[in-house]
Amino acid sequence: MKAPMVGTFYRASAPGAKPFVETGQSVAEGDVLCIIEAMKLLNEIEADHAANADLKARLTKTIDAWTKTADRYDDEPSSNEGRKQLAERAKQAEHKRELALARYHQYEIASAAFQIGIVLASAEVITGMAALGWLSGLLGICGLGFMALGLWVPHALDFLLHAGSH
Repeated sequence: MKAPMVGTFYRASAPGAKPFVETGQSVAEGDVLCIIEAMKLLNEIEADHAANADLKARLTKTIDAWTKTADRYDDEPSSNEGRKQLAERAKQAEHKRELALARYHQYEIASAAFQIGIVLASAEVITGMAALGWLSGLLGICGLGFMALGLWVPHALDFLLHAGSH
């Protein structure tokens, strides 16, 4: 409870007398808690609401349990389920996703090169133009190159793939 005024605080009505209330004691609304002397006037300060020490102890215990639960939600290394651990796992999953996406783009380019090479090889068979055969072989080698990039260095050509998005 906050004091309603500034002054000299007295726990009892007289020196050596029993205090009005003890620490941790239950009080009812209207019970005298203390006397405050202000400008030579003695003012009895009454409880403006009831206070139950047992209830306060139970509430403090509940608040402590909630605080421990909140702390555990924030950081739980034993089960790896706290907010900090989940954020770290999310970062790792995001990194894996970005790596898979970069590989996917490299493999798509390699697939396109192979498919165009196959079409050119088919056209070479039909037309008999040797240049188409060489071009289809060159595109097959390019496709192998993009597959190798996707496997070993998937982010190597990101600047080309995302040049228009920045």
